[in-house]
Amino acid sequence: MTELFRISDLHARPVTEDTDPTDEILRGVTLSIAAGEVHAIMGPNGCGKSTLASTLLASPEYEVTSGDLFFKGDNITEWTTDVRAKAGIFLAFQYPQEIAGVSVIQFLRQSLSARKGIDLSVLELRLSAMDWMKRLGMDSSFVDRYLNEGFSGGEKKRNEIMQMAILEPEIAILDETDSGLDIDALRIVAKGIREVRADRDKLGILLITHYQRLLDELQPDFVHIMIDGRIVASGGMELAEELERSGYEAYRSEK
Repeated sequence: MTELFRISDLHARPVTEDTDPTDEILRGVTLSIAAGEVHAIMGPNGCGKSTLASTLLASPEYEVTSGDLFFKGDNITEWTTDVRAKAGIFLAFQYPQEIAGVSVIQFLRQSLSARKGIDLSVLELRLSAMDWMKRLGMDSSFVDRYLNEGFSGGEKKRNEIMQMAILEPEIAILDETDSGLDIDALRIVAKGIREVRADRDKLGILLITHYQRLLDELQPDFVHIMIDGRIVASGGMELAEELERSGYEAYRSEK
């Protein structure tokens, strides 16, 4: 299959006044995602999963100290966040931010215009958003509320999946989309992700999670284990099942 996204020996650290190289959180991450594939990264708290997600979207909080990122054959290591997003790289945040004064529908319209240069009418966009809200079990009145303001944790996560559906990225990075969700909300979110994939079979997905339950719903093609800023093991769902039984301790010696 056609390679969509590649992380090559990526090292990164927080941006601080102290330039001590021992502050690296990512210590040589390598991963390749083909079009249509779903990859999952699992790891204990503090292993670098969310740092990886932020670095892939060029967060100013982190700097790449070595290594490269490739998207559809282009080296994007120096690309800014907005350029990456416009090109089709989407990040669903672990903790989606509230944006007062900007409604969901306004945010979607501005984002779609920036992403694709498409200026949909408010009516067209509203109908599309409401369709996805229905699929995701959201109240359609949310479309006129300020982005994430007063939303529950589950509503914020579902709203992120709706954005992914409407913006039609090439690759989606889902950072702990399952955190804070009860089992019913998790199943609704997973169903939404499956429906997006059914509509767009070339969409690549990188799932970042602590838990097997989202993987049970989505059945990723590949599962990777991250320990101390490195991927130390890769496999299929059997790897997640082994983790469920034995935990991460056996992999700490492999880093």
